Amino acid sequence: MPESINSLRQRLASLRKNLDSLRTWPWFETLRTLRVRFREDHLALTASSLTFTTVIALVPLMTVMLALFTAFPMFGQFQNSLQQYLLQSLVPDNIARPVLQSLTQFAGKASRLGSIGLIFLGVTALALVFTIDRTLNAIWRVSKSRPLAQRVLVYWAALTLGPLVLGASLSVTSYAISASRGLVGEMPGGVGPLLWLLQTVLMAGGMAALFHYVPNTPVRWVHAWAGGIFVALAFDVAKRLLIWYVTGMPTYSSIYGAFATVPIMLLWIYFGWIIVLMGAVIAAYAPSLRMRVNRLMDQPGQRFALALRVLQALATHRGQSGAGVTLEVLSAELHVDPLQVAPTLEMLRGLDWCARLDEPGAQRHVLLVDPAQTLATPLLDMLLLSGNPATAVFRQRAGLNTMHLHELW
Repeated sequence: MPESINSLRQRLASLRKNLDSLRTWPWFETLRTLRVRFREDHLALTASSLTFTTVIALVPLMTVMLALFTAFPMFGQFQNSLQQYLLQSLVPDNIARPVLQSLTQFAGKASRLGSIGLIFLGVTALALVFTIDRTLNAIWRVSKSRPLAQRVLVYWAALTLGPLVLGASLSVTSYAISASRGLVGEMPGGVGPLLWLLQTVLMAGGMAALFHYVPNTPVRWVHAWAGGIFVALAFDVAKRLLIWYVTGMPTYSSIYGAFATVPIMLLWIYFGWIIVLMGAVIAAYAPSLRMRVNRLMDQPGQRFALALRVLQALATHRGQSGAGVTLEVLSAELHVDPLQVAPTLEMLRGLDWCARLDEPGAQRHVLLVDPAQTLATPLLDMLLLSGNPATAVFRQRAGLNTMHLHELW
């Protein structure tokens, strides 16, 4: 009994902490960050590129899914559940049905292609996931992606196992609801919210997994879930707005006629990618928003100044007990956005001046060189003044070629 009471108290304390975090969260700063990143990262242009790639890759993706479901007849029910989920949750019904029917027909014809044609379809499908990989790494300011073989293996597993897992979960849920009709009948109005909650959780979990695993940098699950929940809720709002527009203002139908489904579908895919990219921005900038740190402006010499501050902080921690410092602690000490500190650490690792210790729960960064014995020439060449004949005289008179790191601070 006392253990259950203590467990309940811990849960209440955790819930109170989460509510306090939501209450004190910098919502206006979050909106400003979304606006700034949408403009500076050219997310509208990126969403256009992803829309084009998605349209090109729709048939190959459907071909892979149909081939998978055809190869395993036991998954036929999963396919029906998955198609119903796509119709009900992701796309308005009157748009999705003709599009899904056409895609199924195209995919059925594509499955009769030869080996070369199937290879081309596979490459086209992977082009989409590679574009997503490059886009998310750019949002997280990661300059180096995972090795090609690792990316192909992970994404191919996601393309094949993802539909099976989603279809299986939806089939189990449908079976549970059907088997409990007596119970559901005693709960008027309770089935709709339950299904909506299930769809929201599934989509938020899928987006959270995307934000957690795709960027080639550590992303905490709590931040990935924040972006995933935003995407799931925003998708639901956008779908309701689009349904309202399509049913209440049929102007597009009178203009485009039978072709009306195409522009509406393209517009829906475009806004869908806008929502996903904004969710990625929330997941990427959640640490800096939580720590309320500054984002440095892009000014001449700013990267060099930040590198000096990072080196000085690493040198300070080098002499303390417990080797290394995490990115979060370092960003908090410098009061700088972690997404700006991370590329600086990566650059220092490229110079073999810094190393990252990958350990469970945290990644610590340690300084490998002695600032008093290490020449600053590589850092000066990379960030301040490249070594060429035009600057040779200045560098010699300023003594830059013989300057050590500890002399820079």
